Amino acid sequence: MALIQPSGEMLKKIQQELNENIATRDSDLETIKEWLRKQPHLPDAWDDARIMTYLRGCKFSLEKTKRKLDMYFTMKTAVPEFFADRDITKKNLQDIVTIANVPALPGLTPEGRRVIIFRGLDKDIPTPNIADGMKVILMIGDVRLAAEEVGVAGDVYILDASVATANHLSKVTPGLVKKFLVCVQEAYPVKLKEVHVVNVSPIVDTIINFVKPFLKEKIKNRIFVHSTLESLQKYVPKDVLPEEYGGNAGKIQEYHDQWIKKLEDYLPWFQSQEDVKADESKRPGKPTNYEDLFGMEGSFRQLSID
Repeated sequence: MALIQPSGEMLKKIQQELNENIATRDSDLETIKEWLRKQPHLPDAWDDARIMTYLRGCKFSLEKTKRKLDMYFTMKTAVPEFFADRDITKKNLQDIVTIANVPALPGLTPEGRRVIIFRGLDKDIPTPNIADGMKVILMIGDVRLAAEEVGVAGDVYILDASVATANHLSKVTPGLVKKFLVCVQEAYPVKLKEVHVVNVSPIVDTIINFVKPFLKEKIKNRIFVHSTLESLQKYVPKDVLPEEYGGNAGKIQEYHDQWIKKLEDYLPWFQSQEDVKADESKRPGKPTNYEDLFGMEGSFRQLSID
């Protein structure tokens, strides 16, 4: 799966947006690597490309990068249902990828943003294991940490609600949603610019209201619900959209299949990362209280960073 990378004027504009200084980015990278080595509860090392993606996603704020990385490794320990046994060839994950498409598209919007699609294929099948679906999404996220070689100007999500039913929603618990959104919002360097919901039905308002309490305020204001594809195309141009949404950029299933092949190729990497996670017994001060982290009451507790 080859992702088109920003270049030329688009890349210059993105680098300005991300506060990326070519003269100092390598020293920023070394600062984070040195910080990792000094944290008794975190892995001593991680690959440079992924750390650089964190720096870009945090606009080269060293303190924010430290918080996000700490949270990423913390989540790997706290939520094994998302981060353990990440083998796309196993039946439980194959059950997911045969009934849903979750590809990041190769093209970029004029602003330099990456478009990611989430689409179920059949509303009449039993609801699959939702945590496994979230696991696959985060696996693609981990691949993108290295595959976005020079950074992008943010993500645009297209959520296709054509097969969403009340029965599906009944299988989704608030606790699971909270865990997933803590991961996406706090543990990954994602700059979520827009969320577009298409092929809507009456259940969509219920789903959005269910999820909204767990979203940051700025993301709540970036959700757009479309009753027509023409409305979507005002935000995402046809040359980026796949044919299923009135575009001319190929078929969703083909891109999805390429991503699943990429996840198969990544199996050795996922296996090597199984124990690359936080060790709470070695964290300076008090270990992370997972109940505080995912509690339904109160605001999200920030990790303290040395």
